[in-house]
Amino acid sequence: MPQITVDHSKSISFDREGFAHDLHTALVEIAAAKPEACKTQFRASEVTAFGYEDPADHGHAVVHVMIGLLVGRTEETKAKLTETVLELLRKHVEDDGHAVLHASAEVRDLDASYRKFER
Repeated sequence: MPQITVDHSKSISFDREGFAHDLHTALVEIAAAKPEACKTQFRASEVTAFGYEDPADHGHAVVHVMIGLLVGRTEETKAKLTETVLELLRKHVEDDGHAVLHASAEVRDLDASYRKFER
């Protein structure tokens, strides 16, 4: 915990390493996460479809960040995290002047069934 997944259009120029570092720092500061517990997976999508637009035009790009935390954070803390994520995306996703970037973030509580192991 936290479990972080970043889905994004492959067509964007995205400093993923810098984003992950800054996001992990924010999670420690805002949500009292332990640095060694922060884990981020990036999933680049080959195709991003938007409305009726031809995906080959690459006129739109998407980044969605999902953060799963153990239960106990306030709604204010979650809102602060999502706003911070959006600020970090502005910093780490290059504006190519062509594609419209649709960026979003959400923080959710991990289900009570959440378990993990390490080896």
